[in-house]
Amino acid sequence: MTTDDSPTTPTRGATRRRVLQATGGLAVAAAAAGAGTAAAEARPGAPGRRELITREVPGTGERLPAVGLGTFTTFDTLPDAPTGHIAEVVRRFYEAGGRVVDTSPLYGAAETNTGAALAGFQDRVFLADKIWSTGDFLWDEGHALASLERSMERLARGRPLDVVQVHSLVNIDCVLPMLHAWKKEGRIRAIGVTHHEPAYFDVLADWIERGDVDFVQVHYSLRTRAAEERVLPAAADNGVAVLVNMPLEKARLHHVVRGREVPDLAGEFGAATWSQFFLKWVLGHPAVTAVLPATSDPDHLTENVGAMRGELPDRALRRRMVRYMEEVPGFDALPTAPWYPGKSYPGLVTRAQSGIRGRSPWWPPAPAA
Repeated sequence: MTTDDSPTTPTRGATRRRVLQATGGLAVAAAAAGAGTAAAEARPGAPGRRELITREVPGTGERLPAVGLGTFTTFDTLPDAPTGHIAEVVRRFYEAGGRVVDTSPLYGAAETNTGAALAGFQDRVFLADKIWSTGDFLWDEGHALASLERSMERLARGRPLDVVQVHSLVNIDCVLPMLHAWKKEGRIRAIGVTHHEPAYFDVLADWIERGDVDFVQVHYSLRTRAAEERVLPAAADNGVAVLVNMPLEKARLHHVVRGREVPDLAGEFGAATWSQFFLKWVLGHPAVTAVLPATSDPDHLTENVGAMRGELPDRALRRRMVRYMEEVPGFDALPTAPWYPGKSYPGLVTRAQSGIRGRSPWWPPAPAA
């Protein structure tokens, strides 16, 4: 299923525009994106010299570059581990015109490493963060406020975060009203909800339809297309911006096509690499605002940001891309494969997870393909 771009209602759109522009939010990111585009096109060897693909945040008139940067796992490190590669990833991302960066206090050291890598231009990017805690008792926001303050310190942020999202819908009945209060008070600029498991997508769509949110973040890829059923149409119908997590399936899509050249049909929309093939497929859906591929490899980052220039596949071409991939061995079983096959990301989260896994007699089974 695909959707058409749908404008928000005049009242809601006008209200959202006033709130965001009054706090100086999205306009800063959009202006920075324009400057980054010029710098990227002037730099020899930059990914392409074509116009930067941007998408409008519904109801605001502001635009964001269509390829962002995720930080889960890839930016998490153990204490005293080197982080120079992370700084280089962020530097290349910014120089190429990228501006949307997504992180979370739940991602171990990722939030701290993101802040360090953004030093000097942390207020010129569109920062998306998350929260799931509240307080010591029902409706107490003490833990949540402490989490927000800690995130601002780690990111060295001089202005409010551009969007704070209810992480995986955890405790949303309490957290979402709290975020609306924070937005009204000017603590944050926009509100979002997230989930990456298709089993929760109907619930996610319900919150899009009734939660008066500005953003939704959802798992969507050439292999995992369940968001097309309700989430993306709901976002389009309700004027909600869409951030896409796991567009490369945590390196599993690349693992499936290892050793293969990109197919000839990739030339029809200027995809020179598999990263661009997969990311441009996602961006070909009109409801998508930005994709959030995560990487710790500067060269992979350069491939990823190449997807935000040039043509995008239309509906018919996207169908052909799916049909092609359905003939590739291993594609159908991708959801049951481990994340980041053949790679190791030692970090705080991985270490803690391993500790619990070693002590627990039960562990969640892998999802069915």
